[in-house]
Amino acid sequence: MTRRVSALAALLFAAIVLLVAMPAAAFAAAPDTPGADQEKTSFYFAGVITFDDKPVPDVSISVEGGAAFEATTITDADGRWRLYVPEKDEYTLTVDESTLPKGVIVEGDSASQKVEFGLTGSKIVNLFLGEGQRQTQSFADQLASRLFNGVNFGLLLALAAMGAALIYGTTGLSNFAHGELVTWGALIAMVFSTMWQLPLWLGVGAAVLGGAALGLASDAAIWRPLRRRGLGVVQLMIVSIGLSLALRYTYQFVVGGSTYQLPGASPAPIQLGPISVSYIDLISMGVSIIVILGVAYFLLGTRIGKATRAISDNPQLAAASGINVDRVVRIVWILAGVLAALSGVLWAYFRPGVKWDMGTQMLLLIFAAITLGGLGTAFGALLGSLIVGIVVETSTLWIPSDLKYAGALVVLILILLVRPQGLLGRKERLG
Repeated sequence: MTRRVSALAALLFAAIVLLVAMPAAAFAAAPDTPGADQEKTSFYFAGVITFDDKPVPDVSISVEGGAAFEATTITDADGRWRLYVPEKDEYTLTVDESTLPKGVIVEGDSASQKVEFGLTGSKIVNLFLGEGQRQTQSFADQLASRLFNGVNFGLLLALAAMGAALIYGTTGLSNFAHGELVTWGALIAMVFSTMWQLPLWLGVGAAVLGGAALGLASDAAIWRPLRRRGLGVVQLMIVSIGLSLALRYTYQFVVGGSTYQLPGASPAPIQLGPISVSYIDLISMGVSIIVILGVAYFLLGTRIGKATRAISDNPQLAAASGINVDRVVRIVWILAGVLAALSGVLWAYFRPGVKWDMGTQMLLLIFAAITLGGLGTAFGALLGSLIVGIVVETSTLWIPSDLKYAGALVVLILILLVRPQGLLGRKERLG
């Protein structure tokens, strides 16, 4: 067993070394500056987005034109942005107004404007924001659009939350490093499909395999030995916090602080009544639903799944009845790693972009979904994720977008005041 643990740890170390070695050629050319998330060309648009003479960060802006060319980026902390284009031509710049602060729009009649290059290889386009006066959608249309986005977000959140719920149910561990499993999947997909220019499906496949490998390696090298030494849940939780910090800042050291985009931007939105969606949104929801149905079949229709539920109910009784608890827990860690990695890829398209701390931004929502649905139950995590996703996206109709994640936590508190065990949890006797 010691040899197997050492081999798994060596594989994980080799993967990290591979990522560390690669930036010398790839990441070193991508400093933390506007446009670092794109392939550089001789021509680019650049500028600053401000409101009341103050920079506005995290605004999504895209460019399209030429031969079906499209690219997207996000403003940095100083409101700066840069978009590279393949040649001199007329392009359309569009600001995603859903990423602007509440009540703020782009000055003018439209969030899009056509621009053309002059004599140089760069074009400065400073965009200024004003108080929102333009009404492009009725309240009902906005609500329908936000509900759709909320379901999409809830489904991808459910992938990560179900894996974390299975880990908690079988081991009692509140894994604070689960967000780094999410980030790991997105980083692998980015390396394969963006850095190495391989097909996206190959990047997603590599992310899934990488997630399974990291889940298996972390259990074999860390969690299983600690369980055998009889550490309590508090000590294990503290170890998970330390592992989270170690992985997170290793990611930052390797890839830097820039945001990288995955390939596959939608050439044009699809209009479903008042809802404007991209084909990536539809694919994301389809993939999430198929995988969730697969997990449901695994838990309800297979022997390993039934053993997993038995261990969640009573691990001592499950072990006494002949179930190999260590083997089941190992499979749960592999499954959780796969689900988290896939969730990370979908989260990278929803945000949009891949960043070293992207999983940490989702971690509290994962815990909120698990607690809301009922600790240790995967189906409760699914229900809680859908509620959290819908609340997060629709709350921006009434509160500033900066507070949308806080809105989900308020709903969590209110529901737990009425039903402390969660929506699908069971009451437990204390004392």
